[in-house]
Amino acid sequence: MLKEFKEFAIKGNLVDTAIAFVMGAAFGKVVSSFIDGMVMPLVGQLLGGVDFNNLKKVLTPAIAEVKDAAGKVVTPAVAEVSVKYGAFITVVIDFLIVAFVMFMVIKSINKMKKKELEAPAAPAEPSSTDKLLMEIRDSLKK
Repeated sequence: MLKEFKEFAIKGNLVDTAIAFVMGAAFGKVVSSFIDGMVMPLVGQLLGGVDFNNLKKVLTPAIAEVKDAAGKVVTPAVAEVSVKYGAFITVVIDFLIVAFVMFMVIKSINKMKKKELEAPAAPAEPSSTDKLLMEIRDSLKK
């Protein structure tokens, strides 16, 4: 098993995979930054000044804690329960952009591979036996 892993690592598959993960993570951060900082504010302005990060449906409103005069907590604080659909919309747009770019990259790689496969292979050189037979044939023609 160790030998197989060593062959796998030496072939470059492991290194290629690691590089792909690092590049994918970095690309994801760039796209997220682009969407959060540039696209969503513009979309929000087009939709009347909406901030997508603040779009949510509140299911249970937050309740602040209530203390009596002595400082004893009478009613504990309750956190807000909400569905944050604005953040979800932002992440979906993020995903669609990353998926589209990855589709284009894979499409171009497949196109390059197809060109390599379509390139005509060099004609096979005749074997030594065939060469000898061609010499005999040529000498008999004379």
